[in-house]
Amino acid sequence: MPDSLLLPLIAFTFTMSVTPGPNNVMLTASGVNFGFRRTVPHMVGISTGVVIMVLAIGMGLGTVFQTWPQVHIVMKYLGAAYLLYLAWRIAVAGGPAGAAAGARPMSLLGAAAFQWVNPKAWMMVVGAVAAFAPAQDYYHHVARIALVMAVVGLPTIALWAGAGTLLRGLLQNPHAMRSFNIVMALLLVASLYPALNG
Repeated sequence: MPDSLLLPLIAFTFTMSVTPGPNNVMLTASGVNFGFRRTVPHMVGISTGVVIMVLAIGMGLGTVFQTWPQVHIVMKYLGAAYLLYLAWRIAVAGGPAGAAAGARPMSLLGAAAFQWVNPKAWMMVVGAVAAFAPAQDYYHHVARIALVMAVVGLPTIALWAGAGTLLRGLLQNPHAMRSFNIVMALLLVASLYPALNG
């Protein structure tokens, strides 16, 4: 990757990772309900899933969607259905007491797999490969994009889990916790709008 593209790629990755979206809403809710330490596998799963997507799209998977656009449409609606399910799970979460009683945060594998139906992850990955992987030494550039997304993305999304963990102490009241979880669920549902209208 030309050095002139490295700083713009870092800025792009930071902006896409730090702004609200399905991952960050779920990380905030997980931080509140389970704490930072139990949310770490979720964060690592997001980062792992995005890196695998970059490599897969960069190595040619993107042509599948150009050849068979129906595949993209099916994935879009599967992703929407899964986001609605996750929103419901967040809305009915019982907070720290419920977490201790047996509810579980998203696993590393679950979070990695979720990226494949996450509309914002698709926008970020396809946008990065299209903008920051010039034809010369193309595969080398794709690998560098994946590395930048791992190095910049993981600490950036950790901010959201950390914010949720800080809120955890303020939401000990069951009514406040329930209200918070409902707001997070509604924000997750709202994140569907751009994907379904794009």
